[in-house]
Amino acid sequence: MINVAIDGPVGAGKSSVARECARRIGFIYVDTGALYRSCALFCLRNGIDISPDNENAIAAALEERLELKLDRIDGEQHVYVNGEDVSDDIRTLKVSKAASDISALPSVRKYLLSLQRSIAAENNVIMDGRDIGTVILPNADLKIFITAKPEIRAKRRYDELVAKGQNVTLGEVLVEVNRRDYNDTHRKEAPLKQAEDAILIDTSELSFEETVSGLTELIMSR
Repeated sequence: MINVAIDGPVGAGKSSVARECARRIGFIYVDTGALYRSCALFCLRNGIDISPDNENAIAAALEERLELKLDRIDGEQHVYVNGEDVSDDIRTLKVSKAASDISALPSVRKYLLSLQRSIAAENNVIMDGRDIGTVILPNADLKIFITAKPEIRAKRRYDELVAKGQNVTLGEVLVEVNRRDYNDTHRKEAPLKQAEDAILIDTSELSFEETVSGLTELIMSR
């Protein structure tokens, strides 16, 4: 199997880029962030406090009461929580914040580790997240680290949320982007960082098509 690992901060465009590259090449696209968002949504819906002090209870609830599944419908990844398609519900700013908090918990990362690795072992995949090249798929055939300036990432995220009808301001989104960056890079368990053998791509001045075309060419050349 061929595995491509794509990491980077929130709003860098890695998910949309990875999804389109996978479509063009014919690989399976795996959005690992959706898995953490789904765990966060499950906790929010069930009144489970997401904090380090409650980690044991969170881990127990996920193990005993959460059935998490990924599927593809018309080429798009869909994520299911206990049989319900929550692909849209996990994209709110509230769930985003909760996902950042829950992803810092070692037991949650361990809970999702085997699922992510099993998908990669059985398919040609492009998998994106925060620790794919450093932890989840350390032996990936190709590792990419996609980033962009915080202000540009915030604007992209803002446009995405507004397009979905959410009532947010650009300032709120920028604050959340900066908070996510700090949390992701400072957590003790698998912090966000560029793998030593990863190729850095800054999309600040690149269009979506330029990024996709360049990355697709890079993957095919390998």
